[in-house]
Amino acid sequence: MDADAADTVVFEAPAHFRFYKSGKIERLNRPPILPAGVDEATGVTSKDVVLDANTGLSVRLYLPKLHQNTSKKLPVLVYFHGGSFLIGSADDATYHTYVNALAAAAGVLAVSVDYRLAPEHPLPAAYDDSWAALRWAASAQDGWIAEHGDLSRLFLAGDSAGANIVHDMLMRAASGGDGSPRVEGAILLHPWFSGCAPIEGEPPAATVVTGMLWSYACPGAVGGADDPRMNPLAPGAPALEKLGGVRMLVTAGMADGLAARDRAYYDAVAGHGAAAWHGSEGEGHVFFLQKPGCDNAKQLMDRVVAFIAGA
Repeated sequence: MDADAADTVVFEAPAHFRFYKSGKIERLNRPPILPAGVDEATGVTSKDVVLDANTGLSVRLYLPKLHQNTSKKLPVLVYFHGGSFLIGSADDATYHTYVNALAAAAGVLAVSVDYRLAPEHPLPAAYDDSWAALRWAASAQDGWIAEHGDLSRLFLAGDSAGANIVHDMLMRAASGGDGSPRVEGAILLHPWFSGCAPIEGEPPAATVVTGMLWSYACPGAVGGADDPRMNPLAPGAPALEKLGGVRMLVTAGMADGLAARDRAYYDAVAGHGAAAWHGSEGEGHVFFLQKPGCDNAKQLMDRVVAFIAGA
C-alpha cells in the first residue's frame, strides 16, 4: 500500500474519530482526563486500581460520602463506558463526571472499567477486560469493596457500547461456571446493537454506520453485524431466556437512530423476566452525558436510582 492510499480517510465521525485506509485511527476532540480524588460537587471519593499491568486494564472506584455511625453496606455497580469500543475512558471528564453523579445519587460503590480499545486491541479484548474487571469486583479483593460493598446487590450499567458490554457480561454470567458472579440488576443506557438489515422503524443509515463501526472494532466477527454480540436477536443467537433471573432496565433516546433496535431488545428480554423500559422523548443518543442538567437527563437519573433501589 503506497503512502497516499494509506492516508486516505475511509470513515469519519465528526468530533469523535477518523479512520484511514491503513487501519490507523485518529481520535478527535478527546475530553480532558481528570484525576481521581474527592469530587467537591458530590462528595464522592475516587481512586484508580491497576488490575493487569501487562494489558493496562484498570478500574476507577467511586465511594460516596458515608453518613457517620452507619454500618449499612452499599450496592456495588460495575460501569462500562461507551464509545463504539473505539474511544472513551474511565478517567475522561465525561465519564468521571457522570459516574461521580451516579454514585452520589444512587448511593452505590461504583467500579468504572477502563478496558482496551479497538482497533489497536480488537474485540474481544474489551469484553475480556470487562469480564476480568467484573470478576475482580465480585471477589472483594479491594479494601473499599470488602468494607463498604454489599456484593449480594451487584449491578451492571453502561451506555452505548458499554451497554452492549453489559449484555455480554450477563450472557457470560448466565452460562455459569467458576467465577461467575450473581448479578441482581442491569441498566442498559441507549445500548449499541445493530444487524445486517434494518428492522422496522430503524433508519437504514443507522444500520450502515453501526455495521461499519462494528467491522472496525471486531474485524473477525462471524456474520458481520449479525454476530450475536452485536445483534442479540439474530437467528441462532443464544437464547435470551438465560437472562430471566436478572432485573433489567433498558433505556433509549426516542430521537436516536438506535431507538427501534433498543425497543426490540427490551421486548425480547421482557418476555423472559423482569424488565423495565424508559424512553426519553425528543432526545438523541446518550444525551444525558452531554447535557446532564436537562429535565430529561434528571428524569433518567431518577429512574436509574429508583431501579437500583428496587422500584
